[in-house]
Amino acid sequence: MMMTSMLTMDKGENEGERDKEREDMGGEDDGTQRENGRLMLADGLDRPRETWSKKMDFLLSVIGYAVDLGNVWRFPYICYQNGGGAFLLPYLLMAVFGGVPLFYMELALGQFHRSGCISIWKHICPIFKGIGFAICIIALYVAFYYNTIMAWALYYLLSSFRPTLPWSTCTNPWNTANCNRYMSSDHNVSWSNTSTSPAEEFYTRQVLQVHLSPGLHELGSISWQLALCLLFIFTIVYFSIWKGVKTSGKVVWVTATFPYLVLLILLIRGATLPGAWRGVVFYLKPDWEKLLSTTVWIDAAAQIFFSLGPGFGVLLAFASYNPFHNNCYKDALVTSSVNCLTSFLSGFVIFTVLGYMAEMRQQNVDAVAKDAGPSLLFIIYAEAIANMPAATFFAIIFFLMIIMLGLDSTFAGLEGVITAMLDEFPHLLVKRREWFVFGLVCVCYLGALSTLTYGGAYVVKLFEEYATGPAVITVVLLEVIAVSWFYGDDKNTVFLAFPPEVRLFEYQYPPWTTVLGYCIGVSSFICVPAYMVYYLLNAKGTFKQVQNF
Repeated sequence: MMMTSMLTMDKGENEGERDKEREDMGGEDDGTQRENGRLMLADGLDRPRETWSKKMDFLLSVIGYAVDLGNVWRFPYICYQNGGGAFLLPYLLMAVFGGVPLFYMELALGQFHRSGCISIWKHICPIFKGIGFAICIIALYVAFYYNTIMAWALYYLLSSFRPTLPWSTCTNPWNTANCNRYMSSDHNVSWSNTSTSPAEEFYTRQVLQVHLSPGLHELGSISWQLALCLLFIFTIVYFSIWKGVKTSGKVVWVTATFPYLVLLILLIRGATLPGAWRGVVFYLKPDWEKLLSTTVWIDAAAQIFFSLGPGFGVLLAFASYNPFHNNCYKDALVTSSVNCLTSFLSGFVIFTVLGYMAEMRQQNVDAVAKDAGPSLLFIIYAEAIANMPAATFFAIIFFLMIIMLGLDSTFAGLEGVITAMLDEFPHLLVKRREWFVFGLVCVCYLGALSTLTYGGAYVVKLFEEYATGPAVITVVLLEVIAVSWFYGDDKNTVFLAFPPEVRLFEYQYPPWTTVLGYCIGVSSFICVPAYMVYYLLNAKGTFKQVQNF
C-alpha cells in the first residue's frame, strides 16, 4: 500500500486521504503530528516545514551532492582499469537496475513522509530505526576526512597565486636530491627509479609532510597551515547551512554550476594539448574480455552506488522539503542522468591531460595513470597544469573547482544529519538550529584533527577504506529489506570477502590497522541491531505480540 501510494502521489489525492493514509502506516509517537506539510508540536505550536524556494534549488542541491570528487578521479580510473569503453555496458546496466531505483526510492520516501532518516522509520518499520542513527554516524565519519581533502585543495589554491607554481621546480626548501623535472623539454634530466617529480614532493613533503610520520602508530604534530585551511572550509560550510535549505539552496547556484564551467574550459584546453588523443584512446578503447570477470561488474555496481549516493540520508532529507505533489520520479531520472554524464565527461578531462603527460615524458599512458585517488589530482594533474601555458590561471580554476565539488557534498551530508536530528527531537532543536549546526560543525572539525597531522594522509586512507564502503552497503541493504520486505539471495556478493590490502605511498598498513578499520566500520551499523534490542525491550506486551511491530 505504501509503495503504491508513493508511486501515485502526484495524481492529486486530497489532504484528508493523505492524512488517513499516514495514520494507517503508523502515527507519531513523540508528541508530534504532521498535517498538510506543517509540524504540529505537542506544545500547541504550529510550525510550517521549510521548503525549497525554487525547484532548481532542490535539483542543483541533489546534483551538487551526487557529483563530487569521486566523479573527477574515481570513475575515469575505474573505467580504464575495467575495459575502457566496454565498462560502460555494466555501468549503465547497474545504473538502470540498481542505482536509479534506489535513488528514486529515497526521494519518494522522503517526499511522502517529509521526515529525515531517523524519524521516517516510525512510518515504515519502527524496529529498523537504528538505520537512521547508523546513517548519521557514517555521515560524521565522512565529514572527518572528506573535508580534509578540500583543505589540501585550498592549500594548493593559495599556493597558486604566484608567477611560478611551487610544485613546478626543484629549488624549494622541501625538495630532495631525488627531485627531477621529467618533461621532454628538459633534455639534461636523467630519470631513475629513485627519482621524484617536484609535484610529488610538494604534495607529500610540503602539504602532507608524511615524511615526518612513520605511520599510524605515530601521527606526529598537527600542521597549523592545514588546520587553518580546514577552519576556513568549515566556516564556509556553517554559514551556508546554518539557516537551512533556504540558504544552502542559494549557495549551490554557484558551487554546483561553477565546476561545469571549469570542466568545459579544461576539456577544451586538454583536447588541444599534444598527445591528448593517446589518453582518450587509452580511456575508451574497449576490452570486451574484461566483461567476463565478475570484478568488473562488482566495480560497476560499487561505482554507480557511491556516485549516486543512496544510504547517506541526504536524498531523504532533501526530498522532505519538497511539495507533496512534486514529480520525484522525473527528478530522479534527471539528476541521476546528469551525474552519470558528468562522470563520463570527467574522464575526457582527466585522460586528455594524462595523454599529454605521456607524450611529454615519452612514456605509456598506463605508466602515468597508475595512481587513483587524490594522487591523480594533486600530483599528476597538478604537474600537467604546471607545464601548460598560463599555468597559474589553470591551477586557480582547477583547485577552486575541487573545493566547489567538495563543498556541495559536505552541505548535503551535514544537512542529512541536521534534518534527521531536528525531526527526531523537534522540541529540543527546532528553535536552536543555528546552535545545533554550530555544535555539529565543531564536532566535525575536532574529529578531523587527526587527519591534519603529519600522518593525517594515512588516517584519511583508513577512513576511506573502512568507515563508509561496507557500512553504507549494509545500511542500504537493510533499508531495502525494511521497505520492500524482499531479500535476494545474492545481494551480499558486493561485500568484501577478505580484508583489502591498504597501501599509501611507501607505507604498508600493518595488520592491527585492519582490526581498527573494521571496528570503525562496525561502529556505525551496530546501531541497527542495538536499536532492535532496545525497541523490543521497551515495547508493550509480550515478545510474540510485538513481533509484528
